[in-house]
Formats: sequence, structure tokens, C-alpha cells
Amino acid sequence: MAMLSSAPRRSRGKPPAGHLIPLLAAVMIAMPAITAVAYLLWPTWTPKAPDNNERLPVSIGQTVFNVPKRAFRVKIQRHSGPQERIDLNFLYPSLATPDAPRHVTAETVEDGPQPIDRVFLSIAAHHDSLAPDILVRTIYPRYLDATHTPSQDGLSIRAFRDGTPYAGEDLLIAQMPALVARCTRDAMTPGMCLSERRIGSADLTFRFPRQWLTEWRDVAGAMEQLVQQLHPLQN
Repeated sequence: MAMLSSAPRRSRGKPPAGHLIPLLAAVMIAMPAITAVAYLLWPTWTPKAPDNNERLPVSIGQTVFNVPKRAFRVKIQRHSGPQERIDLNFLYPSLATPDAPRHVTAETVEDGPQPIDRVFLSIAAHHDSLAPDILVRTIYPRYLDATHTPSQDGLSIRAFRDGTPYAGEDLLIAQMPALVARCTRDAMTPGMCLSERRIGSADLTFRFPRQWLTEWRDVAGAMEQLVQQLHPLQN
């Protein structure tokens, strides 16, 4: 018994040192294969950020427009494909698409009216109605006052007669660059202008504050730039 108790005891928890060398060698050999498999299987996609410049092809009548998604004023219109009418807005003078409307709270509801800083644009199928240029040549002259106001910086202003469908409005026309607008006059609310043009099967109606016409060439250029962006094939 004394001889048995004096024999050295082996540690049960540790394998012989000689067994570790083959194990380490196997791990070293397997590492490249494991790395290659992990590289091939590792997901390479990343969350896609919202594209603020995304455009949707929209056909009005038979005319196609490429419309920035964020420019739509009416949520139900925010899709591609054929539509009867769309309502858009763009910041002026940058012509960028606006952010989401500001949320009105009890603290801000009493704030004064915000200045209009955007151009509103409606595009609708015309269904063979009178073209805007025909209105200017043949219809509007019937209702204009006989008095001629001197041109202001190249912009002529003619008032519509009282008792006509356009009473309280003025017709403003310029040649270089071309601009035709029908504008209400400043009163309790600031005057607003409406400028129309036809492209293919659609009529475009721009709306903007009359006070912008102090720089009417910039306004005319902005509307032309929007037309080229929305319908680049237009000549």
C-alpha cells in the first residue's frame, strides 16, 4: 500500500504536451479555409439611404415628365405611371425640393404667416381646351382696359376691366426672356401670379407671389429651368 501511495499521480485536467503540437498544427492549417468561407458568406449589403433626388416617370395625357419624388404636394399622387393631374412645389430661387411640412403645435399655431418661398406647379391634361398662347392673343385682349401703363424694366402691365371674368387682375407680358402672367393685385393678401404654357398633351400652370416680379427675369428663368428638368426633351 505504501508503494502504491508513493507513485506519482498524473494531472487529469491537462493532456500530455506531445498531443498539443498536432492540435495546433491542425488549427493553423484550417484557418485559411475558415477565413475564406467567412469572407464569401459575410453579408455585403448595407442599408440604402433615402434618395432625395429620386425621380418618377409620370405621364399626363401622352406626355411624360420626370418628377422629383419629394416635389409632390399630394401624397396620393406620389407614384409613377399615367395621371390626370399632379401638383408640385419647388423652393425659390434654388428650385430644390422642399422638406416635409412643418408640424404645427399649440405653441406655434399663433405664429404669423410664413413668407411664400416656393413656386407651385400644376400639370394637367388639357383635353383640347384653348392653349395658353391662344388665350393671350384672342381672349384676354377682349377684357383689357384701354389704358396702357408704361413698361417697367421691360415688363408691360395691362389691367383687366371691372365686370369682366378677370376683374381685379393685371396681365403682365415681357419678350426677352419670354414671360406671360396673370396676377392679382396686393390687397388684404399679397398678390399672386399665374403663368401657363402647354407641352404636348399637358398644360403647366405656375403660381408665385407677384412681388417676385421686381426680378421678373429671374422668375422667367426659373420656370424655364423647371420645364427643362421635368421634360428634358422639350425644345
